[in-house]
Amino acid sequence: MKSKTLLRLALTALLSLSGAVNVLAEDGPAKQLFGAEKLPSLGAPQSTGFYAKGCLAGGVALPVDGRTWQVMRLSRNRNWGHPRMIALLERLSRDAAAKDGWAGLLVGDISQPRGGPMLTGHASHQVGLDADIWLTPMPKRPFTKDEREKVEAKSMLKGDTLYVDPDKWTPAHAALLKRAAGYDEVERIFVHPGIKKKLCETVQGDRSWMAKIRPYWGHFYHFHVRMKCQPGSPSCKPQEPIGTGDGCDKSLAWWFTDEPWRKAPEPTKPVKPKIMMLSDLPKLCAQILDAPGPQSIDQVTYGAGADTSGSDVPAIVPDQPEAVPVPKQRVKSK
Repeated sequence: MKSKTLLRLALTALLSLSGAVNVLAEDGPAKQLFGAEKLPSLGAPQSTGFYAKGCLAGGVALPVDGRTWQVMRLSRNRNWGHPRMIALLERLSRDAAAKDGWAGLLVGDISQPRGGPMLTGHASHQVGLDADIWLTPMPKRPFTKDEREKVEAKSMLKGDTLYVDPDKWTPAHAALLKRAAGYDEVERIFVHPGIKKKLCETVQGDRSWMAKIRPYWGHFYHFHVRMKCQPGSPSCKPQEPIGTGDGCDKSLAWWFTDEPWRKAPEPTKPVKPKIMMLSDLPKLCAQILDAPGPQSIDQVTYGAGADTSGSDVPAIVPDQPEAVPVPKQRVKSK
């Protein structure tokens, strides 16, 4: 793949001139290399590495329009994932619409075409098994391409507090989270601590599914679904198993102390940001990066439920992802 080798050489030269890092000719900043890929690799699907340090082979795209979902922020080109993740999203959208009174899913970032570190935003979403879903229900009409870039998701919190606004929260929000957590292949769901607290205070009856609902920074306008490592991915690294309790205990109370929100002290000496290189990822990721892909967008594999009638949005927008500002939050391992 001559063009990819030239890209790496150019990146190496640029970084060497700036003194930022000394790398081999075939190495380079992983987010630049994976962010430049507009199409997936061919072959069997395989998630390699950890959610925050890996890549994806054989990814498929979630169509930007379905009867019960719409993809947002198309310029990022992040509606790719493991086929089982795409199937899960389509299933969740249908089930929630039919059984939970949820009009449809607004889907945010899943992964890049070949996974890997992203140019902006997430530390995870690298192996095609993570997906962000807005807590704003889908409208009755398709958004235009421009609206999908500009429409803002609504926060579920009351002002600047850590608590859910009761005027925004509905039983359908809880039902949607319960539906997603009820799928066996779902490993975790990240939400804002205030949303977890709201569930702890209001959910009646069976609460076993709440073990999967994990509080985390951000996630006040969307929730983050994480799937387990899937069959056929022997190099996928799983997280430690979750407990069996509902999570409405001291571990949740900690989020409502000052400690999680305390700013880290300023370093006494300047610290160079660490750049994740291709060589830092599992070795298989270099092969996935160089693997052949579809010759054109017409050969891309999509999920099964595409419905683009009445929409001015193309089936996929493979443009280079734009740098989209995201809210700053404390970085901590999930």
